[in-house]
Amino acid sequence: MTIQAELAALKAKADIDNISEMQQLAFSCIDLTTLNATDTVSSVKAFTQRVNDFANDYPNLSNVAAICVYPNMVRSVKEVLNVEGVNIAAVAGGFPSSMTFIDVKVKEAKMAVDYGADEIDIVLPLWAFLESNKLVCQEEVATIKEAIGDAHLKVILETGALVETDKIHHASMLAMEAGADFIKTSTGKMNPAATPEAAIVMCHAIKEFWMKTGKQVGFKPAGGIATTNDAILYLKIVKEILGDEWLNPKLFRIGASRLANSLLSDFLGEEIKYF
Repeated sequence: MTIQAELAALKAKADIDNISEMQQLAFSCIDLTTLNATDTVSSVKAFTQRVNDFANDYPNLSNVAAICVYPNMVRSVKEVLNVEGVNIAAVAGGFPSSMTFIDVKVKEAKMAVDYGADEIDIVLPLWAFLESNKLVCQEEVATIKEAIGDAHLKVILETGALVETDKIHHASMLAMEAGADFIKTSTGKMNPAATPEAAIVMCHAIKEFWMKTGKQVGFKPAGGIATTNDAILYLKIVKEILGDEWLNPKLFRIGASRLANSLLSDFLGEEIKYF
C-alpha cells in the first residue's frame, strides 16, 4: 500500500473517531509551546500560570503534558509551575538549526536540565545527515543523551527538509539507535512542518525498531498543528500503526501553541480562548 492510500484510509477512520474522548486525549498529550523571539520572563511566567489555573478551572479534565520553552526560560517555568503531572520541556542543542559546536549543544542541554527541564528537544544535525555522515549524527545524539541523564530526549528530524520517504525512515532509525526517547517531526520554524505522510513513515520506523529491540520510542508531531481534525488524524495514525499502548503522554505528544484552544472549544461545545 502506498503512503497516500494508507493516509486516505486513516483519514476516513479519523473522521469517525473525532469524538470527545479522543479530543480530550489529544489535549492531554500537548506540549504547550512558546518559542518566540519576543518571549520574556514575564510572558513565560504568565503562560505557565495559565497551566496552573487550568487545573483549578477545569478540575475534571486532564492538563497538558508539558510546557515547552527556550532553555533560558526553563527557570521561569520552574519558579511558577505548581501542578503535578506537567513536565518542563526545553529546546536545546542550537535549536532550530543545530548549527553550532557539539560542546555548546551538550552544555546547553545539560544546563537546561540543571535548571529544571524534564525533557530536551534537539534537532538532528542536518548538515551532517544530508552528507551521509551517520557517525556525527549518532555521536551527537548519544552524547547529549548521556549528558542529560534521566531527562527524556526528543530528536527532531525536520522532515520538511528531508522530503523523501527513505531519508525520513533513515533519520528515524538513526535517532532511535543513538538513544532518542522520542522522535519528532519538525521545529515549526520551517515549511513544511509536520505532515501526516511523514508521521506515517516515522511511526512505521518506530514499530520496526520496537519489533527489533523491544524498546518503545515515542512520537511527536509538531509545527502547524492547529485544529482538532489535525490532532485526531495524528492520534489515528499512531493508534493504527503502533496501537493503543502508544496513546498516552508517555509515548505520544503534539507540539502546539494554538491547538489547545481548538480542542477545548470542541469538546466543551463553546468557543474558548484560554491559552
